[in-house]
Amino acid sequence: MKALHDLAAPAKLNLFLHVVGKRADGYHLLQSVFVLIDWADTLHVELRADGRLARHDVLGGDLPADDLCLRAARLLRLETGCTLGADIHLEKRLPAGAGMGGGSSDAATTLLALNRLWDLRLPLDRLLALGLKLGADVPFFLGGGPAFVEGIGEILHPLTLPEQRFAVVKGPAGLATKDIFSSDLLARSENLAIVAGFPALAGTAENLCEGFGRNDLQPAAEAISSDVREALALMSKQFGNARMTGSGAAVFSVLAGVGKEKEGNDDQSLATLLQAQPAAWIGRICRSLAQHPLAGWAD
Repeated sequence: MKALHDLAAPAKLNLFLHVVGKRADGYHLLQSVFVLIDWADTLHVELRADGRLARHDVLGGDLPADDLCLRAARLLRLETGCTLGADIHLEKRLPAGAGMGGGSSDAATTLLALNRLWDLRLPLDRLLALGLKLGADVPFFLGGGPAFVEGIGEILHPLTLPEQRFAVVKGPAGLATKDIFSSDLLARSENLAIVAGFPALAGTAENLCEGFGRNDLQPAAEAISSDVREALALMSKQFGNARMTGSGAAVFSVLAGVGKEKEGNDDQSLATLLQAQPAAWIGRICRSLAQHPLAGWAD
């Protein structure tokens, strides 16, 4: 039976995130720069001729019975009338509730994989429309690479950014997006970023962070979560900068410099930080990706 193995579903970081308005339906309008990183889930997808859709947890993770992978598969069949099925094996390595888009990335990789495995040949614009029905971050993971993102996440302006390294940590607790957006501490950005202004600021991830400000969701998250407060303090002390990504509990620092000695020092610094925390804290040094590992699969 046909199968596709070792399909990456990479995480993302928000280099900044501004809340710039609110739609009549209650969804907040955002501006952000999303970058892909090399911390990823892995999917293995096998064709079934009997029409059954099943999700299998390779690492024995505690995932919901009706996760985004299955929802993506069902939506794709509904859209196309396809009668084939699939076994979706998920190696879940990205933390939940982190703001790194793990579930959305899994859904995007599922759409790309099944579009190929079922020989549907839907173009990217059709998959983008389906992705938005599954979640606001899904279109980005279908889009292929780093992007300036507007709307609720569906308006993508591709960017070319140099490779950058990040330290990323997350405490044991997650964050509920609805709690942050309903908080009285939710910040608003008065000034809109202008896409045309990016070339002058896009030299490094650090420039983008400094040039466009902050994560407007961070004040509310700090009030809700002691893990976020502690992670921000620890990362700022260890690396000189720290910021929350997305609407979750993960915090990242931009790392300066390259070379074996510098990278070795950063590895040791992060290891030292995590060793001083309870075992449920996780983190790693990540690199940005110039494009999604499955870029071009829907072209």
